[in-house]
Amino acid sequence: MADESTPANPAETKSKRPRGGGGRRRKPRKRSKALVVTAWTAASVVVLGGGGIGFLYFKLNGNIRGVDINAALGTDRPMDIDNGSQDILVLGSDSRSGDNSKYGKDEGAARSDTAMIVHVYKGHKKASVVSIPRDTLITRPECKSVDGTSTDPGGQRQMFNTAYEVGGPACAVKTVEKMSGIRMDHYVEVDFTGFKKLIDTLGGVDITTKKDIRDKDSHLNLDAGTHTLNGEQALGLVRTRHGVGDGSDLGRIQLQQAFIKALINQVKDVGVFSNPKKLFDLADDATSAITTDSDLNDVKSLASFANGLKGIGAGDMKMVTMPIQYDPNDLNRVLPLEEADQEVWDALKADKPIPKSATEKSAGDKGSAGDVVSSD
Repeated sequence: MADESTPANPAETKSKRPRGGGGRRRKPRKRSKALVVTAWTAASVVVLGGGGIGFLYFKLNGNIRGVDINAALGTDRPMDIDNGSQDILVLGSDSRSGDNSKYGKDEGAARSDTAMIVHVYKGHKKASVVSIPRDTLITRPECKSVDGTSTDPGGQRQMFNTAYEVGGPACAVKTVEKMSGIRMDHYVEVDFTGFKKLIDTLGGVDITTKKDIRDKDSHLNLDAGTHTLNGEQALGLVRTRHGVGDGSDLGRIQLQQAFIKALINQVKDVGVFSNPKKLFDLADDATSAITTDSDLNDVKSLASFANGLKGIGAGDMKMVTMPIQYDPNDLNRVLPLEEADQEVWDALKADKPIPKSATEKSAGDKGSAGDVVSSD
């Protein structure tokens, strides 16, 4: 979510059928937890959607925006491996239009500033999350424009986050599927403003910072210590890259992963289902904030999907950055480590844990940025 001129290296300055909840039904935990912010926000509609509260149900249903990925991509997709697992592409959009204008000026269309492949293992008790650095140079496939009036030819050495800019969600999904060979079951997108509202309605997120964070670009100023972050501060934390660590985009990914775990740890204690107004406010914010694939763009489907994830807590998730190296020809960018990446994709396709060997030589997941924030 930083500007394109910021160096990546500081030294140089399954067609898918909807699976719903999937797996066997389990008795809900007394203190249920959801997977990531986007999956958790969907959980807040379970009671309202399942109870069929007339007007409120249709109000929430009308909030959700859907994109028909299957229709857009047709048959040119990886094989649907129906082994009980799910793969979800989660994007954070960096549009600076409307309420987001304070974070900078749009240079063309929005880009996918944050990208994660969430792999939910068979049984829906564990998950792996693979973050894709926005500055990764990849071979982008040919994509239709968002309005369908033109075609972009793609090409080599294209930044990953330009796929969304060129062709919206469909191109982002197509690019990830070409990179990984894994078919995405679902797509979920959250923007700046929606993210802030969700955190504010939740009542903030408790974190502990182990050192001061100062970043004028992300409007974040935090002293070392324990804080309850409001929406604005939470957004600043997941956007900052100059305030901690070495100032790289890879460090920011570590902060995002740490924040997600802090959020998941807190959600179990909120007790929203005992507070109908708060439940509705959360559900209203959640459904207004996200864009999903067409299999999830109604309350019933979204609630079923979220219900299938609520047994996964922060300790049940393995979070890594896609194996990469700095580009020797442009240290502002990174390149995939192809053999290591293949280890990651092969493990997820086989519904197995990501091996440690896959990330040992990667420039990702290095440094201390991820240790700055904790939920303790």
